[in-house]
Amino acid sequence: MPLTPKAPASEGSSTAGSADTDPRLQPAFTPDAIEARSFAIIDEEAGEPKPFAGRAREVTRRLVHTCADFDILPHLHLPDVAIAAGVAALARGCAIYTDTEMARAGMPLRRLAPLGCTVACLHALPGTAERAQERGTTRARAAMELAGGRLGGAIVAVGNAPTALLALLDHLAAGGPPPALVVAMPVGFVNAAESKELFLERAAALTQYGPHGLPCLALRGRKGGSPPAAATVNALAEMALRERG
Repeated sequence: MPLTPKAPASEGSSTAGSADTDPRLQPAFTPDAIEARSFAIIDEEAGEPKPFAGRAREVTRRLVHTCADFDILPHLHLPDVAIAAGVAALARGCAIYTDTEMARAGMPLRRLAPLGCTVACLHALPGTAERAQERGTTRARAAMELAGGRLGGAIVAVGNAPTALLALLDHLAAGGPPPALVVAMPVGFVNAAESKELFLERAAALTQYGPHGLPCLALRGRKGGSPPAAATVNALAEMALRERG
């Protein structure tokens, strides 16, 4: 059976009488058109001067697009050196580890596979549930503890559990191999904001990994989640793909 021709990106596949033709709607119904229009709206509404420039602006647009929330802008921690570390790690084909299946699912292989990168949720590590039960802790902490040497040179994206960030700090304090980049965006009311501040403070002091400490991107405060954690990695992957040519 012949395939139906693709509709123009600016219009989609609307037909006469379709709900898509309602004049109140913006004429963008394909993924590319929706994303382009979303970024245009973000650029318009972010105002001047823009809060970030260069690569950080690309990450910011992706995060605002994911959250539909301009209120996150003053809480973003996006140093250029950390962005560069993440892009370089992806260009090398690093492993990516997440603290949730949602974050893992939010990083499509169409971006990562061409770079040679893999993505996995640490909860899948054998023995995670048993360790969490035995120690009376979260599966996120147990999984991070079990990850051990796997974390060296990887990107670790935390979008849910503050306990995962705390376990990562303990891993580093014990001399464990450091990730190439940490995306610190746990969400919630209990220790989400506190764990991020603690991680940023201690990561900056780890100057044995570079003059600026351990590279970290973060969304400070209570807001965060698996979607923005995944969106951050996706933005970095797009840069790595573009710069590879």
